[in-house]
Amino acid sequence: MSDPVIVGVDGSDSSLAAVGVAAHEARLRGTSLRVVHAMGRPSAHLPAGAAPWSPADHGLEPMVHGQLALAEERAHAAAPGIEITRSVVTGDAIEVLEIESGSAALTVVGSRGLTGFSGLLLGSTAVHLAAHGHGPLMVVRGRPEPDGPVLLAVDGSPAGERAVEFAFAEAALRGAPLVALHVWNTWSEGAYEAPLDPLAAMVATADQLREAEQRLLDRAVAPWQEIYPQVTVERRLVRSRIRNALIDASEEARLVVVGARGSGGFTGLLLGSVSQALLHHAHCPVTVVRGKE
Repeated sequence: MSDPVIVGVDGSDSSLAAVGVAAHEARLRGTSLRVVHAMGRPSAHLPAGAAPWSPADHGLEPMVHGQLALAEERAHAAAPGIEITRSVVTGDAIEVLEIESGSAALTVVGSRGLTGFSGLLLGSTAVHLAAHGHGPLMVVRGRPEPDGPVLLAVDGSPAGERAVEFAFAEAALRGAPLVALHVWNTWSEGAYEAPLDPLAAMVATADQLREAEQRLLDRAVAPWQEIYPQVTVERRLVRSRIRNALIDASEEARLVVVGARGSGGFTGLLLGSVSQALLHHAHCPVTVVRGKE
């Protein structure tokens, strides 16, 4: 059996929703589901040389396993017959899930957990894993049981190549069509990124820019259409604000796939602004796929 699908559970409604989605993903992939609960220990308040902290020592074990039993019920209801294992790990949830993601086919989390502040749209665990995880991360958000095509955010960057590959594989797995959406505007065009040739931006016409962006979209998608001929692909080129256009398109999608960073990102950033915008505002689950590390 291949690597499992891993889902983080903390007892929140958001994490329980993620369990159901993760169970479905495990069944699609023909693999098992591992339900992970991280029990943070107050390490800063432990004296040097103190015995390792554990939930059992503090009477928390029944509560933890009660949450896990509820999660298993949700998983079996969503995908009867899948193999499920439990994992209770002492440590910070962010650190635990980052490590666990290294051996996962897919890591799934809810958009917000019990520790989230009421005004936040996205929990810190999801943000951290999108930037630092070791494999694809699915953040469950938006409308329940979404239908429609898989939506791929195409930016043409080398860092986004794995996202293209992942999106085609996901569309094939689901028997769903794929919308490869490339959003452009004059500020995202490469002519504005050439400091030694400032006149390039002035002489290029809108038609020339559109043709260049169409070629970028075609180059990104064409090789994978040959590998996945069973996937129906719509190549969609839109001149608009990038984040707004992708969020709007997610209203009709079952899943959005995006790279962690795009061609317009700053070198030091591990998570791009487009990825963050989708994680906060998309109308369906979002999978962030990191490039080669």
